[in-house]
Amino acid sequence: MATSTTHPPALRSGVLGGYIRLMDTLSRVSAYLACAMFVAGVLVICQMVFIRYVLGMSTSWQTEFTIFSVTGAMLMGSPYALMTGGHVAITIVPDALGGLAQKAMRLVASLFGLLFCAALAYASWVYVFEALHGEWTTGSVWNPPLWPALLPMAVGATLLSLQYVAEIMRGEG
Repeated sequence: MATSTTHPPALRSGVLGGYIRLMDTLSRVSAYLACAMFVAGVLVICQMVFIRYVLGMSTSWQTEFTIFSVTGAMLMGSPYALMTGGHVAITIVPDALGGLAQKAMRLVASLFGLLFCAALAYASWVYVFEALHGEWTTGSVWNPPLWPALLPMAVGATLLSLQYVAEIMRGEG
């Protein structure tokens, strides 16, 4: 099984090295945003528990906000998880093969991952723009616009796709 590692600074120079360094930086920034979104979700849950069980009042927006913020955190944190090897990977066959076969299997897996994430990113952006232009709302009691809740999915899938490209360029795909 792959271990979690942080890549050393990209050794490549020029455009390829610049792209890899840019994506690593964007993935780190995305991880910080994910952390902030997760903390916001946790704080809102604490506020909801206080309002409901200490003050005995009803809540209207807290559950929905927490679902959106924690889900968004997961999606925004995914590029960093890929960059650091923090994702779940079953590597028994590639590890057993070693050498060129291992590199080929990892490349094929990365290409499939890239294809899936690129399709998800495209569909997510279409969904965000439909929600924005259609002025869709959640339909709940709180009823906020839906597009801000969908935006982390589109941004996260896009950054994950671009991070896959960086990993392939780095030679670790």
